[in-house]
Amino acid sequence: MQSETAGAISGITRSDTTIDTTIVEGLYFKAITVAQAIITLTPFLIARLKSMDITELTQRYACGERDFTGVNLAGADLSNLNLSGANFAEAFLASVNLSRTVLNGANLYGACLYSADLTYAKLEKANLVSADLTKARLVGAQLVRATLRGARLSGAILKGVNLRQADLSHVNLCGANLSGINLRGANLAEANLNWANLEGARLSGADLSGTSLNSITLCHAYMNGVDLSDADLEGVNFSGAKLSGANFKRANLAVANLSHTYLRVGTLSHANLRAANLSYASLLKADLHEANLSKSDLIAANLSDADLRSANLNGAKLYEANLTNANLQNAYLWAAKLDRANCQGTNLEGAKLQGASVVETNLKAALYDRDTRFPSGVEVSSPYTEACLVYA
Repeated sequence: MQSETAGAISGITRSDTTIDTTIVEGLYFKAITVAQAIITLTPFLIARLKSMDITELTQRYACGERDFTGVNLAGADLSNLNLSGANFAEAFLASVNLSRTVLNGANLYGACLYSADLTYAKLEKANLVSADLTKARLVGAQLVRATLRGARLSGAILKGVNLRQADLSHVNLCGANLSGINLRGANLAEANLNWANLEGARLSGADLSGTSLNSITLCHAYMNGVDLSDADLEGVNFSGAKLSGANFKRANLAVANLSHTYLRVGTLSHANLRAANLSYASLLKADLHEANLSKSDLIAANLSDADLRSANLNGAKLYEANLTNANLQNAYLWAAKLDRANCQGTNLEGAKLQGASVVETNLKAALYDRDTRFPSGVEVSSPYTEACLVYA
């Protein structure tokens, strides 16, 4: 195959100069791509490959044959065909055109799909375990409930792919552009998503246990109910993400961007949110007890009915935050900025507010006790009962 391709190119380049250089360049780069894929195969596998042309493949498929294990179809145009249920295990399909091809339920275990075009292909419930999809184009492909465990996807284009309930465990997606893709209910356990772009991606119900998420982008992603407990998410961008009911228990979210996020009824107990940006975030009824929120930005955040017992809010910015009926028992608020915050009905029993700023803070019906420590210069009325604070 290599000699034929090289000969074709050689013949073209020796002909007169009137030949379209675009065609020459196209054939050259296609040959290089196939050659790159070939050198990744061992001599043993190359020897096992069975060459087949498109006509033979379609005729045998039409006669009911489905087993095409180890077939060599490199560079073939198989677009718009229906090959559902076909067995292409360990087949050599480098640079194959499979755009809009139906491969539902197909077996592509260990297949080489290097630089293949799978644009808008249908691969529902397909087996792609250990397949090589390096530099493959999967724009708009349907991979619902497909199995891609251990597949290679380095450099693959995955824009608009539907991977709902797909198995992507142990897959390397480092640096991949996954913006806007559907990963609802997908299994991403132990996958590598470092530096990946998941902006606007749908991840609700996905399994992210043990997933590497360093420097990942998740702004405007849909992640309601995801479990990211104990995850290292330092500096991750979640801005505008939907995270209602998400579990971040004991997670490291230091300096993370959670501005404008929806974290209603979320679990962030014992989480490290030091210097995190939570401005304008919705944390209604969120569990933040014993969380580290020191020096965090909670400007205009909604923390009504939130559980902040024993939380560390030292130096936090809570300007205009809504803390209505929040529980701040034994919380640390040293030097916190609570100016114009709404603390109506907030439980401040045992809270430490030394050095805090409470200019125009609404503390009507706030609860406190003898262990509550208020800023100097602040006088409280009706000790140990519902009260509001007034400057002396």
